[in-house]
Parts: sequence; structure tokens; C-alpha cells
Amino acid sequence: MKAMPGKTTTKAAARKTTAKEKTATVAKKPAARRVATKAARPGKAAARSSDPSSASERIDQKLASLGDWRGERLAEIRKLIHEVDPEVVEDWKWMGTPVWSHDGMYVLANPFKDKVKMTFFHGAQLPDPKKLFNADLKGGKWRAIDLREGDKLDTTALKALLRAAVDYNTTHSVPKSKGSRA
Repeated sequence: MKAMPGKTTTKAAARKTTAKEKTATVAKKPAARRVATKAARPGKAAARSSDPSSASERIDQKLASLGDWRGERLAEIRKLIHEVDPEVVEDWKWMGTPVWSHDGMYVLANPFKDKVKMTFFHGAQLPDPKKLFNADLKGGKWRAIDLREGDKLDTTALKALLRAAVDYNTTHSVPKSKGSRA
């Protein structure tokens, strides 16, 4: 049976139109979802303004909440940082990480289940004659010190490392902190 030219063309045109309409409808749904999802999310300013405590207060709360050797070790580290660098700026980053800055971030400290990790942002550039850096980190920029319960802290060597980190930041062009100080 031979199809009539007019009807075949009309059916083909109807199929093409339907396909175009479906494509347009499918394309609109993800965009509409993206807009709705974005509108439902609180902005960064709203997230910051909901918690009025400063970075220093948050660090105090973190130390108190640990309530074990890790809190004591973090408090000891914090005290050494302030002794070495009285102009240090305390930051609160990445949903709960204490960070210390001087002309840019130079060290952070995180408590883990079995250790406290101090990470130096430009650690690969710092002299480490006492071999304090003992953590495996991938990459050629950051270096870290893992401190476990019972480890003796070489405060003299750590102070020298902290001074070197501050000196590095003040003599090199390093990215400045863009995150929360609150």
C-alpha cells in the first residue's frame, strides 16, 4: 500500500514538531529545578550571620568540646602560635577547622580520633632541621605534623617552624584569607 504524499508529510511534520516540543520541555525542567534549588538554599551571608560568635570563640568552644588530650594539645599549639606571632589572626574555616593567618594562612590544626594534625600551608618551603614533619601528604606544597597521645612536643623546634612559616608569608606573595573570620 502506497501512502499518500500529503498525509505522510503531515504525519512526519507532526512527529518532528512533537520531538521538538519534547526536547524543549525536557530542557526547561532541569533549568527550572536549578532555579528552585538555588532559591531554596541559604546564601553564604545568611549562613555567616546566623552564628554571631567569632573565630576565637569558636576555637574556644572546639577545645572545650573535645574534653580529652586532643583539646589539651590543641590549646598548647594555639598558645605557642600566639607566643610566636602576637599579630596572628584566628580564622574558622571549612566547617570547623581552626586556621591561623599572618599575611595569609600559614597553619591549621585538626583533631582526629587518634591524633592532632598540624598542617603548614607552605610547609615544603620551610626548613625542618628537627624533622617535625612526619605525616604523609600528597603534593609538593603542604607538610604536616601528626601528634598522637603521649607524644612529646618539641616546643623549641615547633616555635622555630612557626616563625619560619610567618617569615615565609611576610616575604612571599601568598594568597590572603577569603573566608570567615567570624
